[in-house]
Amino acid sequence: MHGLCFSWSRTPVQAAIVLALAGVSLAGLPAQAHGQAAGATAAVPVKVLPGDDFYDYVNGDWLRGTQIPADRSSWGSFAILANATNERIIGLVEGLAAAPQAEASARQVSDFYRSWMDEAAIEAKGWLPIKPLLSKINGIRDQAGLARALGESLRADVDPLNATNFYTENLFGLWVAQDLNDTTRNVAYLLQGGLGLPDRAFYQGDSARMQGLRTAYQAHIAAMLRQAGYGDAAGRAARVFALEQQIAASHASREDSADVAKGNNAWRAADFASKAPGLDWQAFFQAAGLGQQTDFIVWHPTAMTGSAALVASVPLATWKDFLAFHAINHFSTILPKAAAGQHFAFYGSTLSGTPQQSPRSKRALAATNAALSDAVGKLYVERYFPPESKARVQDMVTNIVAAFSRRIDKLDWMAPATKAQAQEKLKTLYVGVGYPERWDSYAGLRVVRGDALGNVQRAEQFHYRQELAKLGQSPDRKAWAMPAQLVNAVNLPLQNALNFPAAILQPPFFDPQASDAANYGGIGATIGHEISHSFDDQGAQFDAQGKLRDWWTPADLAHFQLASQQLVAQFAAYKPFPDLAVNGQLTLSENLADLAGVAAAHDAFTLSQQGKPAQANADRDFFIGYGVSWRSKAREAAARQQILTDGHAPAQYRAATVRNLDAWYRAFDVQPGQQLYLAPQQRVRVW
Repeated sequence: MHGLCFSWSRTPVQAAIVLALAGVSLAGLPAQAHGQAAGATAAVPVKVLPGDDFYDYVNGDWLRGTQIPADRSSWGSFAILANATNERIIGLVEGLAAAPQAEASARQVSDFYRSWMDEAAIEAKGWLPIKPLLSKINGIRDQAGLARALGESLRADVDPLNATNFYTENLFGLWVAQDLNDTTRNVAYLLQGGLGLPDRAFYQGDSARMQGLRTAYQAHIAAMLRQAGYGDAAGRAARVFALEQQIAASHASREDSADVAKGNNAWRAADFASKAPGLDWQAFFQAAGLGQQTDFIVWHPTAMTGSAALVASVPLATWKDFLAFHAINHFSTILPKAAAGQHFAFYGSTLSGTPQQSPRSKRALAATNAALSDAVGKLYVERYFPPESKARVQDMVTNIVAAFSRRIDKLDWMAPATKAQAQEKLKTLYVGVGYPERWDSYAGLRVVRGDALGNVQRAEQFHYRQELAKLGQSPDRKAWAMPAQLVNAVNLPLQNALNFPAAILQPPFFDPQASDAANYGGIGATIGHEISHSFDDQGAQFDAQGKLRDWWTPADLAHFQLASQQLVAQFAAYKPFPDLAVNGQLTLSENLADLAGVAAAHDAFTLSQQGKPAQANADRDFFIGYGVSWRSKAREAAARQQILTDGHAPAQYRAATVRNLDAWYRAFDVQPGQQLYLAPQQRVRVW
C-alpha cells in the first residue's frame, strides 16, 4: 500500500534523504556492468543463464564491481538516483544565499539549511538550546503532569497505510486521514510507539545478535543521558530500557500492524478511561490539541491498554528519564557533535552496519526536506522537471491503467459484479504525476537564522498543527502524501489515488532518450506496481471511494486468497541467510503489486507498439529494464533489519518475480531444470 521501495515518512521526525533498503543477492554478490543503461541488451555479459539467476544475469558485474559508500547501509538504483537528486538540491539550496530577492518560502529553506550547517554555532551553544525542554520534563510532579507531557509530545509522525510507517519514539503516534468507515470525514488514528529500537522483535528475539543489540542500546541510552549531565546514567538507562521492554510486550507484531481489519478499532473519547485505564486521557488529549475530538480509530488497542497501565504502575521518575532520553535521542542530530556522533554510532554503525556518517550537507538537506518539503520540492521541479517528461509519463499511465482494465475483463475466475467494482476503482483513480496541484504554504512557520534546534522544533509543531487542522475538513483525494523530490511512488488507498514524484521520473526508471521497452520495464512497472496496490491483499479491501468494505463475492475472494498464499509460499522459500528467511506474509502486498504491475506494464508496452516498426529483442529489453531497477546491495545488518521490519522483500527476489510471467520464459528461452523455472501450472497468476 505504500512506497515502491521502502517505508518513508514526510514528517520532520524521519529523515527525508532517500535510501532504498535493499537485500543481498541470490548468489552472494551479483549485479551488472558499470553505467549500463536499462534496455542495453547487447551489453549484458553472459555469465549465468537468466533462467538460473535473472538478478545476477542483469546486475552481476555491477554488484561485484561496486562498493557500498562508507556512509550508506545500502546502495543501488534508488539510492544512486536519490543521491544525485540530493546533490542537485544541495546546489540549489546553497545558491539561495546569494539570492536575497528570493520568495519567502525559498528564504525559509535557505535559513533553515544554513542554520543546520552552522556547526560552529551549534557547538558554541552546547546543550543550552534543549535545556528548557529537559527542565520542563524534570518539573513533572504528578500523574496529571505526566499525562500532559505525553500529550504534548504527540506528533503526526506515523502512517499505517500510505507509508506503512509504524515507528515513533513518542509513546503514541498520530495519523490524520479519511475515516476507514465514513468517506465524508477525516479522523484521528492513534498508533503504538515509545521504543528506541525499530520494533518489538528487537526486544524479544533471543539470538546472540539481538541480545548484543539490546546491550548496545542500553549503553547508548546511558551515554546520551551522561552527555546531557544526568547522574547515575547507567541506572537510569537500565530503568528506561526495562520500561521499553514492558511497552514492547503490549505492541502488535509488524504483520498484525499491516492488517487493516485489525487496525480498524473505533473508540469514542469517553472509551479510553475504561478500555485503557491508568492514563489521565482527558489531560492527555487536551495537551495534544485533541480535546474536542469525540471519535478516534485506535490501530493498536493492546498498546493503548498496555502503555496506559504502565503510566500508572511505573515510578514517575522512570517516566521522566524516559521522556528526557527520547527528547535527547530525537534531537541529537542538531545538538553538539558528541551527541550526533553517539546517535550515529548506535543507529548507523551498530544497528545498520554503516561505517561512516554522511556529510553534514546531506544531513542538513534531510532535515530541510522534512521541515519544508513542498518549498524544496517547488525549487526542484522548477529547475529539473520538464513538462515533456510529465506528459510522456501521463501517457504511459493511461496505457497501463487501460491494460490493467483489460486484464480484469479477461479474468475467468471473477464474477461480473466483482469486476464492475474493480473497474469502478480504475475509472475513479486519481493519478498525480510530478508534483501536487497545490503547494503547501509555510507562511505560519517561523524560521530563525542561527536557531537550528528551535527551527526543527517549530517545524515539527507546525506540521502537527497542519495535520490537526484536517480534522475539521473534508478529505481531499488530490492531496499528495509524498514530496516531489522523493525517489519513490505511492498508492493512497483511502483516496483511491497514486503519486509519482518528479524525482523518480529519471533514469534508470524513466529516460526520455531510452526505448519504449526500457521505459515500460522501468517506470512502467513502477506505475503498474502502484496501480496494483489498489488490488493487493490490502488494497482490495477498499472500494472506489476509499471505504473499507467487502465488495467481493465469496468465491472470488477464496480464489484470490488461494493465489495469494501461493505467492506467500514462493517468497517464504527464499533464504538470504542460513538463519533468516523472507517473511512471505509480511511482504505479500508488495509482492502482489510487483507481480501484477510488471504484467500490466508488459501488456501496455505490447499494445503501445502496435503500428510501430518491431524492435529487436524488445521483450528482453523490457525485462532487463525491470531487473536494472532493482539493482542493489546492502550491509548484512541493514539487510537483516529489513527482513524483520520491512514490508518489502529484498531486491533480488523482487526482480525474480518475472519467473511467474510466460513472456519472460519466451524472451530468454528459459527451460525446465533451470533454477528459476516454474511449470506453467506453478506460476502464480492473480490479476
